Amino acid sequence: MTGGAGFIGSNLAHRLAAYEARVTVLDSLLPNYGGNLFNLEGVRERVWLTVTDLRDVNALAYLIGEQEIIFNLAGQVSHEDSMTDPMTDLDINCRSQAALLETCRHHNRSVRIVYASTRQVYGRPQYLPVDEEHPRSPVDVNGINKLSAEKYHLLYHHVHDMWTCALRLTNTFGPRQLIKHARQGFIAWFMHQGLVRGEIQLFGGGAQLRELTYVDDVVNAFLLAAMSDAACGQIFNLGGERRSLAELASCIQQLCPGTTVTKVPFPADRLRIDIGDYYANWDKVRTMLGWTPRVSVEVGLERSLAFFREHLGHYIT
Repeated sequence: MTGGAGFIGSNLAHRLAAYEARVTVLDSLLPNYGGNLFNLEGVRERVWLTVTDLRDVNALAYLIGEQEIIFNLAGQVSHEDSMTDPMTDLDINCRSQAALLETCRHHNRSVRIVYASTRQVYGRPQYLPVDEEHPRSPVDVNGINKLSAEKYHLLYHHVHDMWTCALRLTNTFGPRQLIKHARQGFIAWFMHQGLVRGEIQLFGGGAQLRELTYVDDVVNAFLLAAMSDAACGQIFNLGGERRSLAELASCIQQLCPGTTVTKVPFPADRLRIDIGDYYANWDKVRTMLGWTPRVSVEVGLERSLAFFREHLGHYIT
């Protein structure tokens, strides 16, 4: 899998190792992007880790030759970083994805590729809940490049008869998430503030609705997609429970005694790319793959915070 030392990838690696699968973990381990060797603690002896950049096509040709499934999770996920450094986002989220697909076309055309896309491809919702046919109009560079990469995957299916599909993720959270800075999602940063600072800063009134998915449920979706013939050439929304940002902050506050919640003005740069309310229609993945989220927001947060309390030094330094 690509991005296998990152948040979702490492949780998937742990699950596959438990199933005694033969797992190759590829990660560039670029600073501040989520790759963390500690994420693989407990399975390092059962997976093969290679520190490789997706843009290195020579290494890719060697690595993908005998793979049956590629869980493609590598990417730059910070919306803010994509706006301040768009060329790096383009290189990682777009060019490298084309390089992977082209390498597979030449060296392993039969491999199954499940791509981690994002609800950010929709931009600001024109209607709710958002289904897979909703217009795609990203509000930031990251969303544009992720949408392009998603289209590359579907193009290689339609034109080159390759097995690809894409899952549009939304606000995934859980153990092994990058929480040391605020550039990779509000849930991670809320947990950091609750655990380390004792004060959660809530931009604006916190009324925006989001749909939250615990990482174990996301792992289930990747496995179901990879094993289902029906998933070939398809795009699926994932979803979960709806919470406002204020409700989420309050939940973390209750799980981190002594923490306060402070409302602060919305930073102008973030307000310009904020999408407002979002929640998805995920009937398609439920009907075609039998997927449904099982872990509640409250249980997921409790598990996540317990993990980070035990291993905090590996995630904030």
